[in-house]
Amino acid sequence: MQTQLPDLFLATDRGQRADTILRSCVHCGFCNATCPTYQLLGDELDGPRGRIYLIKGFLETQEQSPRLRQHLDRCLTCRACETTCPSGVQYGELLEIARADMADDRTLWDRLIIAGLKYFVPNRIRFRVLVQLGNLVRKLLPEQLRQQVPPLGPRVVVATPVRHARKIVLLGGCVQSVSTPQVNQQLRRLLDARNIECVEVPAEGCCGSLALHLGDEEAALKAMAANVKVLAPAVAGAEAIISTASGCGVTVKDYGRHLHSTPLANLAASLADKTMDVAEYLSASGLSLMAAMPGKRIAWHSPCSLQHGQRVHDLVEKILRTAGYVLTEVPDRHLCCGSAGTYSLLQGEIANELREHKLHALESDTPDLIATANVGCQLHLATAAGVPVVHWLQLLR
Repeated sequence: MQTQLPDLFLATDRGQRADTILRSCVHCGFCNATCPTYQLLGDELDGPRGRIYLIKGFLETQEQSPRLRQHLDRCLTCRACETTCPSGVQYGELLEIARADMADDRTLWDRLIIAGLKYFVPNRIRFRVLVQLGNLVRKLLPEQLRQQVPPLGPRVVVATPVRHARKIVLLGGCVQSVSTPQVNQQLRRLLDARNIECVEVPAEGCCGSLALHLGDEEAALKAMAANVKVLAPAVAGAEAIISTASGCGVTVKDYGRHLHSTPLANLAASLADKTMDVAEYLSASGLSLMAAMPGKRIAWHSPCSLQHGQRVHDLVEKILRTAGYVLTEVPDRHLCCGSAGTYSLLQGEIANELREHKLHALESDTPDLIATANVGCQLHLATAAGVPVVHWLQLLR
């Protein structure tokens, strides 16, 4: 793709990176074949190729239009296009550059929702209070809003860990620590029984993905830098940093890129290199795991952040089959469920349609349970699923 980016923009690292990504696109359109929003809406501008043209025009002219905002906000950032692209176009990174450079021309209502999300969700205390309030008045809310109230998970008291020679650092996350804290509790039990200590860092905050996807690069980098500083001391002697929420893990694994021009660059890169999804760690460790409910039929939903973002494939499936489960056939496994972080709140109609299609696929082979690896997918699917939706770690003992 030919580009004519302004000289001042090209003189920056961001400009150079955007130019490289744009020029790597060969217009083939393979990406549209696996793009959930293009498949659903059938609009070229709601597929990666069309969005790349919109971004190119914006970066060349710095002229922003409502059409640009509409079609970029409709993007799930699922990165299925990156898995498909034969030219290796780093679409997700290009989208980050565009979103960070755009003026916030959203409606007042959307700006208020986004401000609320950025205030409450990254702070566990505030988020817990919000969720408690939401659950108290749930029955009084309209159906659409009622679906958006996440459950309040049980309060988990983390006992002083038994010291073991082997240890990992376990990320707590924001939403997961409030809504499904039993997931990390389950991993602590599994690893403690195998003489592996789980170290948690109370000062750990939001990984930065929420602000990043909303185009607030400054807030995202601030959250990332704060995490690097508090996690670094705990990592000494640890085998890995483990994430049980793939949406957080995909961001932490990218800290080196995001913080490359800061004084924390080397430390961030080191932490990113040490970060693993729990499936990667358990697969590499060779631990023997058994089914908590042997013989059950499981429909596996691989989150986009796991299969497209982290490029982790077939590991969970292998662990579950080895443990004693039967995995059902799921058509179109590459497609997004519609959760996508804050997407289900800001693009509710599209998110619900994608969820309907995904659940039809997941439930087509009569599973007993649906399992996934990200709290956002789990909560989004559970609001409309005909069978229980769980994190896959909860299926093991």
